[in-house]
Amino acid sequence: MAKILVVEDEKNILKVLKYNLEKEGHKVATSADGEDGLARFRHEKPDLVILDVMLPKLDGFAFCRTVRAESATPILMLTARKEEVDRILGLELGADDYVTKPFSVRELMARVKAILRRSAKEDTRAVLRAGTLELDVEKHEARLLGKPFPIRAKEFDFLKCLFQAKGRVLTRDELLEKVWGYDRSMEIDTRTVDQHIARLRDKLGPESHRIVTVKSVGYRLKLD
Repeated sequence: MAKILVVEDEKNILKVLKYNLEKEGHKVATSADGEDGLARFRHEKPDLVILDVMLPKLDGFAFCRTVRAESATPILMLTARKEEVDRILGLELGADDYVTKPFSVRELMARVKAILRRSAKEDTRAVLRAGTLELDVEKHEARLLGKPFPIRAKEFDFLKCLFQAKGRVLTRDELLEKVWGYDRSMEIDTRTVDQHIARLRDKLGPESHRIVTVKSVGYRLKLD
């Protein structure tokens, strides 16, 4: 079972989550504010973070941004906000999924299982290569000419999907589904894919030509 960190300032929700996660056999660490949660994250090195957005001292968005700069640990965000812009912001900052309050405990547990299952399936030993471009899955690091360059969590995920397709064309819907999961992909505009690809090309510089646009279909990665 997994080690899970829950960062939530509402005591009742924290108690319910801890009880249900431990019932499933998980080891659970908890925190009621963002700053303490970040310290616990660095100390505990959890397999998954369940993160509230509205937190004292350091909000969930800032927490997520900081964690993503240090780690690829999956993040499931909890939010009482229903506005699309807030959901998209959380995903853009690198959250893997989100649940809107009030939520069904059964649904949340299903999301936790899905995230952990996806994480377990990843080949963390692989270093994927195309020309001078390298993607180190274990280190969650992208490199050009052997030197790391800054890349957002979702950009990394998009690039990994293109690598793993081994030259096959991936549609925008396929990319959304692979990066955000089936449930979330139906709620996100396919233009999000184009935005991520545009940013990736800017960062890839001399290797930007490797991301090939297939008109009216999607994208593929030129490997040779």
